[in-house]
Amino acid sequence: MPSINSQLKRSLTLPMLILYGLGTTIGGGIYALVGKVAARADMLAPLSFVAAAILSAFTALAFAELSSRYPKSAGEAVYVQQAFNKKSLTVAIGVLVVLNGCISAAALANGFVGYLQVFVPIPEWIAIIAITATLGLLAIWGIGQSVITAAVITLIEIAGLILIVWVTRSDLATFPVRLNEFNPGLNSTMWLGILSGSFLAFYAFIGFEDMVNVAEEVVDVKKNLPRAIIVTLVLTTLIYCLVTLAAVLAVSPQQLGQQGAPLTYIYASKTGSDATLISLISLLAIVNGGLIQMIMASRVLYGMSRQSLVPKQLHFMADINPRTQTPIKATLLVMFLVSILALSYAIESLAETTSLMILIIAVVVNTALVQIKLTTEEQAESEGIRVPIVVPAIGLIISFSFAVMIAIDLLK
Repeated sequence: MPSINSQLKRSLTLPMLILYGLGTTIGGGIYALVGKVAARADMLAPLSFVAAAILSAFTALAFAELSSRYPKSAGEAVYVQQAFNKKSLTVAIGVLVVLNGCISAAALANGFVGYLQVFVPIPEWIAIIAITATLGLLAIWGIGQSVITAAVITLIEIAGLILIVWVTRSDLATFPVRLNEFNPGLNSTMWLGILSGSFLAFYAFIGFEDMVNVAEEVVDVKKNLPRAIIVTLVLTTLIYCLVTLAAVLAVSPQQLGQQGAPLTYIYASKTGSDATLISLISLLAIVNGGLIQMIMASRVLYGMSRQSLVPKQLHFMADINPRTQTPIKATLLVMFLVSILALSYAIESLAETTSLMILIIAVVVNTALVQIKLTTEEQAESEGIRVPIVVPAIGLIISFSFAVMIAIDLLK
């Protein structure tokens, strides 16, 4: 058994946790997807983001309840163990979560290289190793420092989105007179476009599954973690809808759909100025996502080791450095895995694999909550959030449907 004398430091307050959630969600979402969603849903792209928020809310609420029931690192593995008490399944889910975090961070590392080479011509392998090492060392330094850094970058990301809204303010002012353009009525083609766009926009809301894996570093975790998940989802929805509305009012959806960096294109076309600032913010957004994924993966390894869900040879990953109060050995292993994956695979294959793995995890977690609710007698004085059983049941159906669609697409 790993030693339990050392523990992670509880330093994450509710505001810090919300910024952590916004950082892991926004970076991979609106900066990349607004153009692709507009290409599918046309002027109704904002409604696609509303639909996606509703669809993702079921799984988010399931995570919120489970995080208040079992506020532990390696959250998903803990939930599955509590539901099914099968160590092999628990370990499989834990490994899947770790791999997902490493693969996602590797994809972001590759994305970072592409943006960086616009400014500095540097060999790809050097850039990948440098960014991975930098983020790993920051994660080792301390959870407080890491999350403060992520929070600052998140605020910069949000400032970039506010800047887009500001430069399109004259277009936003036309919304009342163009309101009819956002009414699909009974047009089945428009509704299919909204639905198609929502399937893509769904991935812009993923992030709450990362939040539960820092549970042991959250102050008053049973209250603050569920609240942070819900507040993050609400704020993300509001931000996405406003920015998407500004985007389709300012530039035709067809033009947006053709842009690899849609927000950079909007800024340049509306101001006539160089879009270096927005490009830099996009670069920071990618860095932020990579940092959060590496923190998450290392905490899952730590949590699994602490609960003896890994072979004895790997119990060293439960070690906490007494000075930094972080799992240094687990973080170093994550750094190594991320570097290998980023150097070995292209960003497209990494990103597609990440999406499928997240959905598989969501299927299992929603199933776990259904099982827990069916087999656990509820106490009237239970702390934290509780949702009706229909919530994880719907989340299960949605996640499974999306996973099937992604799997079919990958096999084409």
